[in-house]
Amino acid sequence: MTSHVSRIDNSTPRITRVRHDLKRRLLQVTRVERLTPVMLRIAFTGDALADFISPGADDHVKIFVPGPGGEMVSRDYTPRACDAAARTLVIDFAVHDAGPATLWALNARPGDQLEIGGPRGSMVIGPDIGWWLLVGDETALPAIGRRIEELPAGARVISLVAVPGRSDEQTFVTSADHQALWVHRPSGRADDPEPVLRGLETLQLPQGDGFVWIAAEARVARAARQFLVERRGHPLPWLKASGYWVRGVADASDKLIE
Repeated sequence: MTSHVSRIDNSTPRITRVRHDLKRRLLQVTRVERLTPVMLRIAFTGDALADFISPGADDHVKIFVPGPGGEMVSRDYTPRACDAAARTLVIDFAVHDAGPATLWALNARPGDQLEIGGPRGSMVIGPDIGWWLLVGDETALPAIGRRIEELPAGARVISLVAVPGRSDEQTFVTSADHQALWVHRPSGRADDPEPVLRGLETLQLPQGDGFVWIAAEARVARAARQFLVERRGHPLPWLKASGYWVRGVADASDKLIE
């Protein structure tokens, strides 16, 4: 199959990095919803959200939950939606393992409390991006969904997401021109790059300035980045790849893959 090379000029995207004052906030659960077999959505409220700021679609907050021995541990999660004026925050939990955050989410009920911290900083991209390619797995869906829904009318975005099956696909409400591509593979193969690479091989990328955002298990994210840079010739300044998790290593990540 002939690879399509996306032609992008030598300019760089406008990226603004914003630092935030660190603050812990105590929140209360208002709603727990099973979105798909592998995703839980939990809504929170609290007066502490009055000054909550999250300008980046892939921001992370730390949530603090009891660990195996009762000690408090922290895990990183993306704010799926937030409204400081309404004092509301939504976090989606991928239930792909049995770690402390997953166990907390599976047992959460309205009225329960959760402490969060952050985000520490944000990376705001654009707005002069001709098109977007968002590549990920279950753990990246909160950031991918938020990006798609926050893009303005006329923006072009392609998402390629690996999930266990059709019932794990999500629908996003957006004004953008969105093309959704789904790759199905068992949860036990979430660290296998081949399904995602096969999806990328068939993908025709638009012309012009496009930004590629990748987040998945570290091995998958690294392979997708290598494919797009070496096979498709996508310029490095127009790509960000992160390993949101590492197979077999608890609470591990590779947030900036080189």
